[in-house]
Amino acid sequence: MRLIFMGTPDFAVPTLNALVAAGHDVIAVYTQPPRPANRGKKLSPSAVQMRAEELGLPVRTPLSLKNAEAQAEFAALNADVAVVAAYGLILPQVILDAPMHGCLNVHGSLLPRWRGAAPVQRAILAGDEETGVCIMQMEAGLDTGPVRLVGRTQIGAKTAGQLTAELAELGAELMVKVLGDLSAYPTVTQPEEGVTYAAKIDKAETRLDFSASAEVVERQVLAFNPMPGAWFEYEGERFKVLEAKIVRHLREGGGPTPTLSKLHDQELDSRLRGNDEVGFVVDDQLTIACSSGSIRPTVIQRAGKPAMPLADFLRGKVIPIGTILK
Repeated sequence: MRLIFMGTPDFAVPTLNALVAAGHDVIAVYTQPPRPANRGKKLSPSAVQMRAEELGLPVRTPLSLKNAEAQAEFAALNADVAVVAAYGLILPQVILDAPMHGCLNVHGSLLPRWRGAAPVQRAILAGDEETGVCIMQMEAGLDTGPVRLVGRTQIGAKTAGQLTAELAELGAELMVKVLGDLSAYPTVTQPEEGVTYAAKIDKAETRLDFSASAEVVERQVLAFNPMPGAWFEYEGERFKVLEAKIVRHLREGGGPTPTLSKLHDQELDSRLRGNDEVGFVVDDQLTIACSSGSIRPTVIQRAGKPAMPLADFLRGKVIPIGTILK
């Protein structure tokens, strides 16, 4: 097919690669303009732009598709279809209508659940057991279009980074299938029940909430790895927790074992059982009491430092037993 590709981050690159490998004629690649990145704030092209240039494909980086000139340039390409994967700009109706077969989107959720900007993170935070990819025929509404093909995967203990990479590969595979024979994958209207919205992640959400259960805290760690990173604060410094594990036995009765803390057993047992002691460091392995259960970071990153295993972190930074972390 003669197609336009529209995407920006790493998530979109596998689909671009798959389209080229399948022999489709990618006549133009649309991606967001270079943005300031890293400490130097030097303008950096998107992952899609870099890959498209490696493939020798023409790249366009309009700031918007709402003006008549950009719309005319898009329509003049006379594409059979436009393939969209995390492009990041709103597509006006005139853009959606321009290709012969419209615009097909790779969306990383099981629609209608998690329409919107952050479907992978929201699925993890909500404790969903599975998620997936939908190949959706785009329309003006926010991820409301009919679906042509669905792929599913279990979430398990995957981080957002791991799950996003898996869904990117799955979406690429499904898109190639659909484009191979559009008639074999007719559109199916999304059900009206079960609609949820995956709002953009707010910075305030990334602070670890020890007033929640250990399971919820673990989901925060998974959902915000690798970016922006879940964190707690100690002595005015933020510490990102990139990996963690639940330590169940600390709050499930029976009292603490002798290796858990240097605190007097009776005092520790009392504090662990009090819901007002969330965020309490209960041992020298940085195990932190939550409203139910406890969590132990296993990979931590200090500001300006590389991520490191807990044992290496503790050799350089001691957080005393009894500290209340916020």
